[in-house]
Amino acid sequence: MFSAPPLPAAVDSIHRSLSDLCSAGPDQESFENSRQFTGYAHRLQLIVNQLLRSSPSLSPSAETGLRGISGDLSVAAETISAYRKRSKIAVLVNCQSLCSSLMERTVAIGTWLELIESTLLDDDDIVADLRKKTADLARDMKHAKFRVTENEERVRRTLEKEGQGRPTTKPVQSAIVMDLARALGIDSSNHQELSEQVKLFKADVVRSNSVSERRILISLEKILESWSTDSELDALKLDLDSEEEANLSPFRNFLCPLTKEVMKEPVLLLESSQNYEKKAIQYWFTRCVEDGRDPTCPITGVVLKTLELKPNLGLAGAIDEWISRNVEVRVKSAVENIGREPVVAESIERALDNVYWISEEHSSHRYKVRNAGLIVLMVKLLRNSSKDMGSRLRSKALMALFSMAKDEESKNIMLEEGVSRLAIHSLVGSSEKEREYAVKLLLEFTNDEDYCTKITSEKGALVLLSSMAGNLEHPALSNLADELLKRLEKMEENIQPLAAAGRFEPLLARLCEGSDDVKTEMASILGRMTLTNSSKEELARRSAKILVGLLTNPEARGPSLKALCNLSTLDDNATILVDAGALPVLTDILLKNEVVALELTDLAASTIANIVSNPGHWELAAVDQRGHTMQSASIVSSLLQLLSVVSPQAQVSILQILYGIASSPRAAESVANRIKSADGIKTVLCYLEHPEVGHRINAYRLTRLLSERFAQDLYYELQTCNKNLMLKDKLFDDQSTDTERSDAACILANLPLVGDEVKTLLDASFVRWIVSTLKNRNRSANGKASRTTSSSITEGLLGLLLHFTKRLDDHQNVTLVRELRLMSLYCEELSFPSKPRLKELSALGLRNLSEAGRLSAAQNPEPIPPQGFCVPILFMCSRGPPELSTCPVHNASCDDGVQLCLLSSNCIKPLINLLGEDQTGVQIAAVEALSTLLPDSSNIPKRATMELENVGVFDAVIELFMKVRPGELQEKTVRMIDKFLRAEGCSHRHSLNQTLVGALVEALKHGNGNAKRYAQEALTNLKQLSGVSGTASGQGRSQR
Repeated sequence: MFSAPPLPAAVDSIHRSLSDLCSAGPDQESFENSRQFTGYAHRLQLIVNQLLRSSPSLSPSAETGLRGISGDLSVAAETISAYRKRSKIAVLVNCQSLCSSLMERTVAIGTWLELIESTLLDDDDIVADLRKKTADLARDMKHAKFRVTENEERVRRTLEKEGQGRPTTKPVQSAIVMDLARALGIDSSNHQELSEQVKLFKADVVRSNSVSERRILISLEKILESWSTDSELDALKLDLDSEEEANLSPFRNFLCPLTKEVMKEPVLLLESSQNYEKKAIQYWFTRCVEDGRDPTCPITGVVLKTLELKPNLGLAGAIDEWISRNVEVRVKSAVENIGREPVVAESIERALDNVYWISEEHSSHRYKVRNAGLIVLMVKLLRNSSKDMGSRLRSKALMALFSMAKDEESKNIMLEEGVSRLAIHSLVGSSEKEREYAVKLLLEFTNDEDYCTKITSEKGALVLLSSMAGNLEHPALSNLADELLKRLEKMEENIQPLAAAGRFEPLLARLCEGSDDVKTEMASILGRMTLTNSSKEELARRSAKILVGLLTNPEARGPSLKALCNLSTLDDNATILVDAGALPVLTDILLKNEVVALELTDLAASTIANIVSNPGHWELAAVDQRGHTMQSASIVSSLLQLLSVVSPQAQVSILQILYGIASSPRAAESVANRIKSADGIKTVLCYLEHPEVGHRINAYRLTRLLSERFAQDLYYELQTCNKNLMLKDKLFDDQSTDTERSDAACILANLPLVGDEVKTLLDASFVRWIVSTLKNRNRSANGKASRTTSSSITEGLLGLLLHFTKRLDDHQNVTLVRELRLMSLYCEELSFPSKPRLKELSALGLRNLSEAGRLSAAQNPEPIPPQGFCVPILFMCSRGPPELSTCPVHNASCDDGVQLCLLSSNCIKPLINLLGEDQTGVQIAAVEALSTLLPDSSNIPKRATMELENVGVFDAVIELFMKVRPGELQEKTVRMIDKFLRAEGCSHRHSLNQTLVGALVEALKHGNGNAKRYAQEALTNLKQLSGVSGTASGQGRSQR
């Protein structure tokens, strides 16, 4: 059994593996499987770095996960290394094993990530973001689909069978070569490249010592050797057997005895007086010498004493005459068939085959095709009848045009007729062959530099080519498109269009390696572009340091700032920009005293605002030479002072910066204190009524944060500025944004309103509006997304209602509670899958209403008869003789219309459910609300005890108490348990619950002062401590 490696070693191993895997971008991978895994590796690298930064100490489960990832990632890195470093043929031969290995390790890493994700608690936004990214990557990796393409699998099986030494015919060998070339992304006629790939495979075989690979190598060498004997024209043969009778058949002596084809360069073997194709007979002589035998005449078998060859000019002339007559016949036929209306597919196909045959077999006669007008006819055919032709005929037309484009005059005619646009349309053709010849045709045109600048103006051309270049499902097409784009990259005018189409390599190369002027121009392009999120991340990763370095160059500062501002709009780029050292330079531009262009200040402020908009790595980064951070007092003070001297756009960004740093969990408290110390509350309040929306939104957001920490100070400033009513009026302003109204509601809710201020602010009409608004939002929020959108204003409105429910000593307020059914409203709010804060506020509201009902029932022992439509609470919850129709809790006549009784309003079960929430604040609020069901004295009605036990209140509270740690929640729960155990018979029923006794003993030992006192009295009631009886103890405490 092997022991797990220590965590530092595992982390180092992960970093090494990720460094190797991420050394190249996914787009640089040659195989789809390695590209997919490399993409996962880039995401994993960000997660691991963020995990190690955000958690100084990891849980055991997280450490186990990292160790597991270390081992599996190391094996996966070796697999990716095989994809990258071994020859393409070796990868094809082993494609199944490589794919299986990668699949196994990817799923394993996904499982380890799931384990790590389970240890991350949503304590703050940073961890929540990390947890989401971890969960997303774990899910993607566990469900990853690596696959071997059909072509790759066919080649692999074919090569395995060939390695068994079976005899094959020439057609089979041709098919093998074409399949192999297609899988390798090579033109099947490119013998030199195929030979080079076999040489690379041979080098791999020597290193691997694999018997099966050695046999495959021997078979491949034989096939390639046979393929090399073919005439170059063999691959260009077309089915021309169905020619019209006017076509002339070749004479027998026109054909080479070796190739069985019409000879192009007939020579006479002087010694045997036989005619051969020059290349064929020379190859025969070479083979004879290599085999160690004397050269012979293939026909006579006579050993030759001399190998002298003489051109047969007479035969060559006769063949040329025959070819010329044959070409003229075929040209005439092609003109008739292509120009015929309507289009006949068979005739068109035969005509296109003729043109291709003439161009390839007899290139010297291309002028006849051109002079006959066939170029124009074929282009018009593509333009006017493209849909009727189908992909097969379009492919043949493009193939013929591609061949004819080798003639310069024909190429010019094509360009004048607009063939470029037609070829671009075929880039999305249904067949691979059509797309292939469309790219080849465009590639032929790009031999002309002038054309390279024109093709970028064709709509959609670069986007289609870039997409094709990145599609490794079709390697041959991918390579062709990539070669075409590389030619376009050489032209400076094409850099921006290529980047707009997602081809950033030429721009990045010039940005990283060019002169200062070139870098400035590239930065300018980058600043003007509209980028996708994936593009922003890749560009930031590769260019951030260069752009930051350019900020020191006065001439490049503006373009560089625009580029950085563009890249900073992606949240994930904040860490990259901070690591690149952007904050010190940006802060210097924003805060320095010397005069700079307003545009630069605006850009610097906007970029910083984007960086600090999400909590993360920036909190620890120094922003000047003295080591100050963004949340330091000097920076906060400088930002507040800048507000009065910068442009309106910069003001918005600075307010956004202040909000960003004040909302960071790591910096929130210190930033809020420093804003207050610098008299920033008054400064920020000035922008609440600014005419521009951007100023108001950010000012309200910041004011809301300040109200959560300095409610009293904010209240004083608002009173001084007389802006309390302005906040209230904002809620009714339909011209304001939802964000402003939400924040205004939350600010009002956070203010310490007391006495008559509550009555003045929360008048009956305003309370009715609040309830109506909440009900309308609940009614319209049918899905989770819409609930989330309105949660902020809901929080504010519930907070305002909380102020109202604290003052129910007024008869009119009680009547309003019943009229608006506030308890039902709060209970309904608990049924939504809302944020914890909304549940907490709703529970606190129920607590206030229930407490008001309990106090009213206790203060008014005699029932009062109803008067009018609204029956006062003095009657609803009055004391009286215990009857079955009275409320067991209040011992009074409570019903749902009272809206001050948790039992009659069916609110107990939702509150019990809240005890299972993860947020401590929600649990405390729920316990406080449930505590109002029990009086402070020991005189708890038996019916109340039985009812609360039946609905599960006590069991739920006891279960929660046994799980909690020392603190406020423990104090609240043990107090409720103490009340409960003082009820008649309850202590006896729970005296044998040793788990409860143990939890009470722990509270007695480790709880706070109140918790210890309640635990002691509870243990006394359970007779677990020596002393007076539980009842006496309860009575004594009551008397105190």
